[in-house]
Amino acid sequence: MTMYTLEEKDSFIVLGIGTELKSNYTDYVGINKEKENFWRAVEQDGRLNTLKSIATNDYIFAVNEAVNHKMMYYAGVMTGATVPEEHRMIQFPRGQYLVVKGEGKTAEELSNRLTGIAFGQVLPEAQDFAYVGGPNATVEMGQQDGLVYGEVWVPVVGK
Repeated sequence: MTMYTLEEKDSFIVLGIGTELKSNYTDYVGINKEKENFWRAVEQDGRLNTLKSIATNDYIFAVNEAVNHKMMYYAGVMTGATVPEEHRMIQFPRGQYLVVKGEGKTAEELSNRLTGIAFGQVLPEAQDFAYVGGPNATVEMGQQDGLVYGEVWVPVVGK
């Protein structure tokens, strides 16, 4: 089984600029294409740089959240500030989180890899804990040796 940890985290808020994912939740190719297009857009139009400029740390969050029966996806940062664009303050609850660490050639590869490990390997095999919903995120934490490194944070509860 893949290496992972369970960590207790205090509640935290991520300010996110988002998009609704229209692909079926089982259409991984479609979802990944939508996410890729969204990231390209927020990087090119400057919205990601605006978020980075008000962040309290260097972490960049890619957040998945169900809102009003819609699959939402956000680019976000930890901050106490707001931005003029339409945004959402995403509340992550205090509690236990499944954490998988890794690296990739790009932020997109990192996110896809860690999300795949968490939801495709660890959670289906877990005996003592389960994901019951709520926002989850891949967290890009920096670059080292030409690779992007980070973690996926998935809130879990004991079974």
